[in-house]
Amino acid sequence: MGKTVRNDLQGLEISQKELQKLTNLPVKDELVIIINPLKEIGKTIVHKLKGSEGATVLFLSFAIFVFSYLILDILIKIFANWITIPSWMLLIILCFWGGGITQCGFYYWWRKRLKILKENMSHSLQILLNDVDRYNAVIKAIDINDQIEDAGNPEVNIKERAKVIAALKLTRDDLVRALKTERVLRENKNFILGNTELFANNLATLTAMQVTEQATEHGRLLNEALQIALDVQHEMKSLQSQSQDR
Repeated sequence: MGKTVRNDLQGLEISQKELQKLTNLPVKDELVIIINPLKEIGKTIVHKLKGSEGATVLFLSFAIFVFSYLILDILIKIFANWITIPSWMLLIILCFWGGGITQCGFYYWWRKRLKILKENMSHSLQILLNDVDRYNAVIKAIDINDQIEDAGNPEVNIKERAKVIAALKLTRDDLVRALKTERVLRENKNFILGNTELFANNLATLTAMQVTEQATEHGRLLNEALQIALDVQHEMKSLQSQSQDR
């Protein structure tokens, strides 16, 4: 979301880290491309070189390279004096070789985690994850709308904003509850429903808020929140039925 998110939106988005914690699965895990963090480091160094810290950064970068070169040169002379290529060239080759090995390690780890996710992915979990995406999309839409309003367009402000935020909070609670329940049922095949609070949801309150708000912008957002909540309720009932059938 935007850098200056309004206070009432903070903490509403369900992040990837939170989603992985709720499901205990590597949801939305992305392959780490080693060149990307190196690019970020490079951009940081270039940015600092242009600033007041330029001389210090340049000195430290040069010192690290020279130190690495000297260490490698000493190791070659002690343990591998049969190597004839220049030490600086060997340093470059080792950097590329090490980068390639590291990238292979990242790929192997990512494929392993992806396999774990596929093995544990159920129809209910897939629907809940889709609902999380829809929910986060609503948060993002509100944030973008706020940025447009802050840019000098007060006419796009969301009326009855408090109702929209309240509806989203209720929807978030239901999504979190459903994800927790799905995890419990998935990880405990013989689980017996004894915690009724896991299945209590706020759908009635959310519906009452939404009834008379169909035509307005905030009504559209309330309706989207309601639809997500209805999906969550359906999946919760499905999960309950699955548990009782076992």
